[in-house]
Amino acid sequence: MKQKEDFMREAIRLSVEKMEEGCGGPFGCVIVSNGEIVARGYNNVLGSNDPTAHAEVEAIRKACTSLGTHQLNDCELYTSCEPCPMCIGAIYWARPKKVYYANSREDAERIGFDDKFIYQELDKPKAERRIPMEQLLADEAKEAFEKWVAKEDKTSY
Repeated sequence: MKQKEDFMREAIRLSVEKMEEGCGGPFGCVIVSNGEIVARGYNNVLGSNDPTAHAEVEAIRKACTSLGTHQLNDCELYTSCEPCPMCIGAIYWARPKKVYYANSREDAERIGFDDKFIYQELDKPKAERRIPMEQLLADEAKEAFEKWVAKEDKTSY
């Protein structure tokens, strides 16, 4: 029977292999259900020209497709590095029961992957952030939310 360390070693192996292939940074992830890997992901930002193609996001997408669900409640996620803010958001939406990580975000910062500024930006008022954010057509957009609330056949998540 595979152990936690075996799953983490697979995430680490992916991080090295795909980084060496030029796909992106050294990040790998596996998602496990009932002791079996159901999905693998790796950083493919450079390979796909997609800034959201992080290992965790890629693995979550594959796991949900494979398992036919939008939530991973019975799964564990193993990632070669502590997830960035975007991936943390994706992980919380996917709702795995546990996350294991190897390198820390401080380790990632030391090799040039600095997510600290994103955490700092999120703590600032919107008007003080580097990328300006302006609310537009809020009243018109509320119609979609009102229709969601009234929708009788919706699946809550």
